[in-house]
Amino acid sequence: MKTWHYLKNGTSLRLDAARCIGCGACTAVCPHRVFRLENRQAAIVDRLACMECGACAGNCPTGAIAVQPGVGCVAAIIIGKLTNRPPTCGCDSGGQAGCC
Repeated sequence: MKTWHYLKNGTSLRLDAARCIGCGACTAVCPHRVFRLENRQAAIVDRLACMECGACAGNCPTGAIAVQPGVGCVAAIIIGKLTNRPPTCGCDSGGQAGCC
């Protein structure tokens, strides 16, 4: 199965390993398998596959995961993939097209 990478410069996804209790909720809800459990703790295995949907953070019972979901950007990314163009969501800075 092909792995999609969404944002070239990384994402807003953060994991505080000290707060993780290893429940596996993030692995269950992430649509792109960004997480896996290693030694009873969540680990980010492919940060660039994150589309910043926020499902992981919303389902983490300890708040160990933080992400700034951007529905507009996610939509731009998906449309970019479908049209085979770079994503753009109208939030470019300095005249450079891109996504947040």
